[in-house]
Amino acid sequence: MMLQQRQFSVGSFPIRAPCALRCRRPIRVPSDGPTSAATSGADLTTSYIIEPVSFGEDAVLECPEMRSKLQPRASPFVAHNNFGGGFVSDNDRVALNSMRFASAESAGASRAQGDSQAKGTVNVLEASMDQLNMSLPPWAIRAGARKEIYFDPQQVTAAIVTCGGLCPGLNDVVQGLVNKLTDYGVPEGKILGIKYGFRGFYDPTVKPVVLSKRVVDGIQLQGGTILGTSRGGANIREIVKRIDMWGIDMLFVVGGNGGNAGANAINAMCRQHDVPCTVVGVPKSIDNDILLIDKCFGFDTAVEESQRALLAAKVEASSARKGIGLVKLMGRQSGFIAMQASMASGVVDACLIPELQFKLNGDQGLLSYLEGVIKSKGHCVVCVAEGAGQDLLEDGGQQGTDASGNPILKDIGAFLKEKFKAYFKDADIKYIDPSYMIRSVSTTTNDRIYCKILAHNAVHAAFAGFTGITVGLVNTHYVYLPIPVIIQAPRKVDPRGKAWNRLRAAIGQPSFQ
Repeated sequence: MMLQQRQFSVGSFPIRAPCALRCRRPIRVPSDGPTSAATSGADLTTSYIIEPVSFGEDAVLECPEMRSKLQPRASPFVAHNNFGGGFVSDNDRVALNSMRFASAESAGASRAQGDSQAKGTVNVLEASMDQLNMSLPPWAIRAGARKEIYFDPQQVTAAIVTCGGLCPGLNDVVQGLVNKLTDYGVPEGKILGIKYGFRGFYDPTVKPVVLSKRVVDGIQLQGGTILGTSRGGANIREIVKRIDMWGIDMLFVVGGNGGNAGANAINAMCRQHDVPCTVVGVPKSIDNDILLIDKCFGFDTAVEESQRALLAAKVEASSARKGIGLVKLMGRQSGFIAMQASMASGVVDACLIPELQFKLNGDQGLLSYLEGVIKSKGHCVVCVAEGAGQDLLEDGGQQGTDASGNPILKDIGAFLKEKFKAYFKDADIKYIDPSYMIRSVSTTTNDRIYCKILAHNAVHAAFAGFTGITVGLVNTHYVYLPIPVIIQAPRKVDPRGKAWNRLRAAIGQPSFQ
């Protein structure tokens, strides 16, 4: 494999700071994530204005780009009008807030204090937007193919890396990236797969692999990732050196909050050292915990597979005298999988998520409620997210963080099983933990399509000269978002929101408070 080499330069590469990143509080990446001290000092906040800001009704969430350093040219898809579908304009917009509420009393609404230019005012917005630490303008940039591109496809060298835990759809995204890069005209031998996450850039025991349409043919039918993956911090300086030496023009990072934080740090250091490489993220989270984005790829598949475990628990519980089916699902800090699988399966009597504390004992507690359910129908099914009830466990449950900065949790499933055994003396309890079985499966149809569209739009973004951005579905439309916006914190289930309210109404679940 022949790799072009460039001299690693030290200089300042100015890039337009997105005005929409003016925020109430600084955007910070956790110190123990992939941008820790080992990253050699990429400062992710200095490019942004940290102050309250007001926006006009036409303001857009601007994305960083490096077009001023590149040469525009016509897209190769102009010849056939992008396969007959036309092109997206930079002036196309997607609304970030999809609802206009009558008042803060409307379901799913929230009150937010006005900004510094209108003290004392109250805005009514979607409650889920409260999770953002910044003010956002009303519009985002629409994703898609542009008539004008900023790289010569024949001269492009691209790299793809998958980071973090396994998630259904990783191979689908890799395949989609390779196929669309090839469609643009990137030559065979110029698309590199980085092995085993970020460390594959500089680990001497592993080398990049060449990816082509032939290599990725059929990989969407497999679970996992053909590139391998890993968790933990990365040496950002060493990564940027390899990007420069190998002549990489486009880097695609498929990862969650940690992976996108790493991509943001890589982009910052590329700009700092005048390395002309676009960095584009594809957000991956089986927990569906990335801010602003409607859903992450792999989530639908995870919900579908989780249903199977819940239905199995229902069969086990209903086939036994005083049967209890207990299923623990993924969800460290966000209970989306548990909530959606419980709603979809229609067999769950109690759903426990990290966003809401619950009591075990007392008239309003979980145990008393389940006792009533068993008396009523002879059995019950409980679904618990792995991050739920950590406050009930010894020492608060959490045991520090893992290599990716995620909280290490104690086993709430095993804890509840023992509590159920002690309370229901003659119950038949079946405990199911399908987590790794769910992570390793191939995608369902909807996820497969979603992965392909995300991958294609990521390639369109890179050729359009955008950098330091990620692609996602917002209010059912595909958009480009600056990475710092989505990595502030994990997205969580809104206890006041319609989705959680629908589940409680459907199964009649009390608050357990």
